[in-house]
Amino acid sequence: MRDAFHEELTRTREQLVEMTRLAGSAMARATTALLDADLELAESVIAADEAIDQMQRELDQTALDLLARQQPVATDLRVLVTGLRMSADLERMGDLARHVAKVARRRYPESAVPPELRSTVLQMGQVAERIVAKAGSVIAVQDVAAAVQLEQDDDEMDSLHREVFAALLGGSWEHGIEAAVDVTLVGRYYERFADHAVSVAHRVVYLVTGEWPVPQQASPTA
Repeated sequence: MRDAFHEELTRTREQLVEMTRLAGSAMARATTALLDADLELAESVIAADEAIDQMQRELDQTALDLLARQQPVATDLRVLVTGLRMSADLERMGDLARHVAKVARRRYPESAVPPELRSTVLQMGQVAERIVAKAGSVIAVQDVAAAVQLEQDDDEMDSLHREVFAALLGGSWEHGIEAAVDVTLVGRYYERFADHAVSVAHRVVYLVTGEWPVPQQASPTA
């Protein structure tokens, strides 16, 4: 009975890793759709979000069933509870990729990203892909050190997010209110995507150590 229980726990971890893969693929394709005004690709991202939603529902149902049947304690209980929380974070990351794709669809056949911000948005997409891939690795091998390091990638995303606002507020914006709203929303979607990945990493630290990581302090500016 306990062997079957631990097999279920292993399968749960594998499903969480698969959710990171799906979320990363969704954001990568959403970024391309956004920059290239690719309507077909945007529609595919929006439609594919249901697969992530369904996986979260299955994970949550499995966790609740195991809680009811096995009444786990100590580490096993932490695995199930943190799994529930991580699946929620990952489902939200899929939603954020869908939101980016919806901006691309709304502005088709034009790109929602002005030329001067294309490089910044491309970098945000690349950081998002990198951070969710690292989150998947952290879940798979329960690497506490790598989990803590994810905050460095989040710092990079925050810096890029500030670049977006600098472009909007710098006095040279010539693209109108509608484009400003789109860019503001897109920047927020990427920034929140990274935040959820960091949340997943923090939950892995808690799972392994039983303690929440201490947030890193920003370096003082000169």
